[in-house]
Amino acid sequence: MKHRIGRVETQIQREIDDILLKDVNDPRVRAVTITGVKLTGDLQEATVYFSILSDDPKALTDAQTGLDKAKGLIRSEVGQRIKLFKVPTLTFKQDTSVQYGAHIDELLNEVKHEGLE
Repeated sequence: MKHRIGRVETQIQREIDDILLKDVNDPRVRAVTITGVKLTGDLQEATVYFSILSDDPKALTDAQTGLDKAKGLIRSEVGQRIKLFKVPTLTFKQDTSVQYGAHIDELLNEVKHEGLE
């Protein structure tokens, strides 16, 4: 069952990426990248993780608002493209792993420079 969930997560991620690129005309979601999808065991709810290139909090808020506004369109398109008994409810959350990784890099660079002095 876990293998099937993983395949469905990957397929949903691909489809949402494609939908954002081709079907959603909202300029707030132009710079959004879908980084992952996490489905519940019963395939009823999907948490969609996204990231944006900008560190600007306003850009993040705008992207979240744009995704929440397009949620219905995205869900209906996913339902048409993927044959599931019931299309999962979508929840969009920011993927903070990119910022976390950048923060770790900064800390490592600081330690490296302090060690050279």
